[in-house]
Amino acid sequence: MAKQNTIRKTIHRNVERQLVKEYLLRETERAGYGGLKFNRTPEGTEVTIQAEMVGRVYGRRGKTIRELNDRLRNDFDLFQPQLQVEEIEEPRLNPQVMASRLASSLERGWFFRRAGHGTVQNIMDAGARGCLVILSGKISGARHRVQKFQKGHIKYCGQVALDVMDSGFATAVKKLGTVGCTVRIMRPGTRLPHEIIIRERAEAGLPPVVEDVAWNTEEQGNAPKSAGEEE
Repeated sequence: MAKQNTIRKTIHRNVERQLVKEYLLRETERAGYGGLKFNRTPEGTEVTIQAEMVGRVYGRRGKTIRELNDRLRNDFDLFQPQLQVEEIEEPRLNPQVMASRLASSLERGWFFRRAGHGTVQNIMDAGARGCLVILSGKISGARHRVQKFQKGHIKYCGQVALDVMDSGFATAVKKLGTVGCTVRIMRPGTRLPHEIIIRERAEAGLPPVVEDVAWNTEEQGNAPKSAGEEE
């Protein structure tokens, strides 16, 4: 029974965090919402928002962030939530920001191929090692379809994909229907498991290789003589 209670508690905590994520995404989307981090401490639950424009999240004299913090404390089952804001250094390497920009471009009437290729190119210009953009929905007609744009190195599944690929999702509401925008980015400087770097012995702090002179002399003495040497 105790194990079942632990499982239910874990599921309830994850569901509550997902609801918090959806709420903060709606409230801070115009500020360039880029992600959410939870850190449970003895003093409470630290909720860190990654945003492109920090000033919009704080509001005038901190009014907006105080209202968000009050909503988290009163409407969600979090242990003493403490809301913080973190600025995104490079928005083009944040998949959630790029997914939101892609959805906004589609809603403004951009052709889906132009929007997809432009998003991929912007991400790669920022230094990403690989990028995958997926559009799914009623893109250009009454039927559902999926269109992919990719460039660079991409990992689709497995533990490596979970470790090196960041993912973001946004929704574009058009006249024909809803289009889902998924952006996956391989971070710059990522080293994959199959990539091996061979270093010199001096770089690794090892002594140089010393040849065995005695072994070389003995080997030359036992070597067979040529016809000219026998005469």
